[in-house]
Amino acid sequence: MKLFTFLLLIIGYLPTSAQHSDSKLVSVEGKKMSYKTFNLENRKDGEPILVFEAGLGGGTFDPILRYLPANIGGIEYERTGVGNSDADPKVLSDSQLVERLHSMLQTLNIKPPYLLVGHSIGGPYIRLFAAKFPHEVSGLVLSDPTDFMLTKEEDERARIKSESKTGYREISTIIIKSLSQNKNVSQGTRNDAIRALNSNSKGFFIEYTDLPALNKDIATTVIISYNKYIETPDEELNKNLNLGINFKAWWKEYDNLRIQHFSDLIKDNDNSKIILLPKYSHGIHYQNPELVAKLIVDNYKSYVK
Repeated sequence: MKLFTFLLLIIGYLPTSAQHSDSKLVSVEGKKMSYKTFNLENRKDGEPILVFEAGLGGGTFDPILRYLPANIGGIEYERTGVGNSDADPKVLSDSQLVERLHSMLQTLNIKPPYLLVGHSIGGPYIRLFAAKFPHEVSGLVLSDPTDFMLTKEEDERARIKSESKTGYREISTIIIKSLSQNKNVSQGTRNDAIRALNSNSKGFFIEYTDLPALNKDIATTVIISYNKYIETPDEELNKNLNLGINFKAWWKEYDNLRIQHFSDLIKDNDNSKIILLPKYSHGIHYQNPELVAKLIVDNYKSYVK
């Protein structure tokens, strides 16, 4: 299977299942959902619990768990239609996806506050969760999040300035569509891509355009990789699809926009910060799990005084 780096950097597909022998199933609104928990028995009333949201197609945050102290509990799960979780044709939008996660937490009697950790496209999802349930969220940790705030006008300016033929928003659609049709990946991955494609069918992250400002009490940590290495598969994809991307200039423009967008997102929030990691991979929690764990713990401690 040949996966191109664009796919990793834009939407976050990492071909690693979150499922292990200790995973369980719970029925939520008539559909089975797969999840696993850790350290719940050590959680005290009123303390945050970690809720992990993977990138497109699923994935695991297991590499960071060994670096978390035993007093911090959490849950990993597989979204509707991914892995061992049942598909549900009623869950089409990002809002429905987020509401299903909330229903699962309620069904399992996992009470707030929630400290949500989202990778790649999971970043937008946890931002949407915080908009819908602001008083149930203690913090957000966004690991190399997809730039859901990129406007059409910004996209076009960046494309032109980088002297490229194809912009970020168009590339995102191309990649998600390609993944949805790729028979070399799991059916669950294709399901997740099909749902994401449907969610954006009326516009690029259209559900996010009028979100209220983040509740200022939600501590938010944003971790961004930038100045990425350009790899051979990128060059091949660029040539084969006639995308006309001038890579170094292209990434510079879009990285600068993403950094600005997420800086603006957190500017009024207490105990919030943005961490910039030059030449890191998209899978930051694989490359440096200890760092990501530390940033999660710092966010946690900012709430638990």
